[in-house]
Amino acid sequence: MGRIRSTGRTRFMKKTAPVRTRHAGPKASGMPAYKNPALAPERRVKDLLSRMTLEQKAAQMMCIWRGKAETLLDADGNFDPAKAKAAFGKSPGIGQVGRPSDAGRGKDARGMAELTNAIQKFFVEEMPLGVPVIFHEECLHGHAALGGTSFPQPIGLAATFNPELVEELFAMTALEARSRGTHQALTPVVDVARDPRWGRVEETYGEDPYLIARMGVAAVRGLQADASFRDKTRVIATLKHFAAHGQPESGMNCAPANVSARVLRETFLSTFKAAIQEAGAISVMASYNEIDGVPSHANRWLLRDVLRKEWGFKGYVVSDYYAIWELGYRPETHGHFVAKDKAESCRLAVKAGVNIELPDPDCYRELVSLVRKGLLRESELDELVAPMLLWKFKLGLFEDPYVDPDVAQRVTGCDAHRELALQAARETITLLKNENNVAPLDLKRLHSIAVIGPNANRTLLGGYSGVPRQEVTVLEGIKSKVGDGVKVLYNEGCKITVGGGWNPDEVTASDPEEDRKQIAEATAIASQAEVIVLAIGGNEQTSREAWGLNHKGDRASLDLIGRQEELVKAMLETGKPVIVFLFNGRPLSINYISRRVPVVFECWYLGQETGRAVADVLFGDCNPGGKLPISIPRSAGHLPAFYNHKPSARRGYLFDEVSPLYPFGYGLSYTTFEFRRLRLKRKRIGRNESTQALVEVRNTGDRAGTEVVQMYVRDRVSSVTRPVKELKGFQKVSLEPGEAKTVALDITPDSLAFYDVNMNYVVEPGEFEILVGNSSRDGDLQKAILTVSVGVSPAPFSATSPSITTEKVRTDPDADALNRTR
Repeated sequence: MGRIRSTGRTRFMKKTAPVRTRHAGPKASGMPAYKNPALAPERRVKDLLSRMTLEQKAAQMMCIWRGKAETLLDADGNFDPAKAKAAFGKSPGIGQVGRPSDAGRGKDARGMAELTNAIQKFFVEEMPLGVPVIFHEECLHGHAALGGTSFPQPIGLAATFNPELVEELFAMTALEARSRGTHQALTPVVDVARDPRWGRVEETYGEDPYLIARMGVAAVRGLQADASFRDKTRVIATLKHFAAHGQPESGMNCAPANVSARVLRETFLSTFKAAIQEAGAISVMASYNEIDGVPSHANRWLLRDVLRKEWGFKGYVVSDYYAIWELGYRPETHGHFVAKDKAESCRLAVKAGVNIELPDPDCYRELVSLVRKGLLRESELDELVAPMLLWKFKLGLFEDPYVDPDVAQRVTGCDAHRELALQAARETITLLKNENNVAPLDLKRLHSIAVIGPNANRTLLGGYSGVPRQEVTVLEGIKSKVGDGVKVLYNEGCKITVGGGWNPDEVTASDPEEDRKQIAEATAIASQAEVIVLAIGGNEQTSREAWGLNHKGDRASLDLIGRQEELVKAMLETGKPVIVFLFNGRPLSINYISRRVPVVFECWYLGQETGRAVADVLFGDCNPGGKLPISIPRSAGHLPAFYNHKPSARRGYLFDEVSPLYPFGYGLSYTTFEFRRLRLKRKRIGRNESTQALVEVRNTGDRAGTEVVQMYVRDRVSSVTRPVKELKGFQKVSLEPGEAKTVALDITPDSLAFYDVNMNYVVEPGEFEILVGNSSRDGDLQKAILTVSVGVSPAPFSATSPSITTEKVRTDPDADALNRTR
């Protein structure tokens, strides 16, 4: 996506006049078919299209975002009728209005609801056919608006391994956004992140297609529910970014995706397919990048053959911001040079199947001209406009296009939503190391604590964030938790960058001399405390969307920026116990920290309740249970580092380790767990049959805790090379001390299928290793063998009944390369 403006913190008291809710059209007698709510939406679409001029159809394929200030709003960001009439009085209307939340310096919940009502009223009552607009918003980890509840970034949500929680969070977001007038959320991101140098890793659910698919399906269900939209509490979900955006060449945003057809389908397309076919995602956003030389916004095969014909997608495709322009050349960022001008860019995007151009009228201004010149057919516009009108009808916008500002004010950022955000933050925190059980700290024995670091007392939300009603820093959370009974000392220690905000283009490195002066001050202060809590990592400038040549966020190194490692060394030299909390949008190569610091937590970005969640985990009120959704590499030179690699891909480096610093699925607890009696319900099945893996999990420690039981599959011998293991099931289980539960994980044909040598999606007969444990690391897994027989036809797949004998996985690094032939 392109740039999002900061909404600021000022709440304006000036409000628009209340808008009465009423039907958009006349009474039933003589009513045009499209205004008759008793008719099927498809019938209404057909009738409305038959009444629309070419110009009106083209207008539905355009949006206005930055242009709001010149055409719809006064200086304070309120609706301006005079401006609107001057700009749109003789126009054919508009299809969407982007981000009403950023009007002026941001609208609170009531103000935004009143604004969207006023804008909607204008288009419904003043435009000839009264076609309502769709308002879209950013909702990556909460509604990115003033007052919206902000929870962990998606990379953090993936660490929870809790799809049910994710669904609940996005249902909350849908409620807050819809109550303010929003109809479409430009989320979730279901890109597979395979290069941590890429600045947008934080927006994704990590490196594993199966985990991403489960989280993506959950997010869509939370946003859309059953897509009936009857109670005005849900919004349209938009899958991003279609496709293969998450492994860009050189790790640079928008760069080409150099992947094979098989990897494209099995890794990068599979997440979108699941969210569409299982959750019914209504919208898809095309990606900035190219695949095999064809930019996604001009890719007919991708947007028509695969998305619509193969998968049966009936929704609509939105462009990424300014991406149609980039089919030619956009000077401030890049170009693909497959179009000589904006008219050619427009024609290519329409032919490919992009329904609407975001964020402002640009290349699609050429639609009418291209039709009149015979370079496009009006019927091609009809085809693309129809699904967008259909969902305006299904959203109920022709009958009831307005929202209640009182509801918006009541639900947005409410206490219940704050507590849900806190739960998500707690479940995100991942314990990487806890030497000698230094954590959790015992408040009864503690008299002083030093809170040090550049991330200790600052907002830590990450990109695409609004301004929540409350934000709790690490320092504030710890102070609140310990009260007056413990002395809390604080020092910034050093800076990561100067400022550190997501929006400013320029990134200014910190001054080494000033940093070292601060480190000396921090050392003096920390020496007075019994224990040191160190909050370090990255900030919103060091890992972010690189949307222009002057606004970068991709990196060539994964090391800590600035003098942070010097700060860590200084803290260790005090001789006091050091506990590190990492806050970052991408994995960082923390080799020194991993070797020397006794306690390390990975937090990613926890959202508005950061400080409360950190304090709860630090002092043992909450037992950390997060798991890594992406491997943490030893360095940028160790990339790629994703766990589900091919057998020949990790043979070893001279003078260095080949394994990641911390593997996918890894995460410790304040308690311990034991896995026993791995078995298969059926050890032999046919190719279209299912079984289950069962394993007993016992809490062998003295604290209640959660464990994520992970099931990986490996095809021992296959017609094409297969990954050494692939996640195909997981379940989060809560256990009291001494308690045991038997966990059952389904093994369906989809768990075993892949694209064979002829690119047919099949289950091949033979032996499959079923690996179950608490991370992707071989030493953390137990193994059983499942045999798939030849005698049953591979199609159709059916997920019917879902069990195994126990066998330890070989830890020999060469073991994964064995048994390549039958």
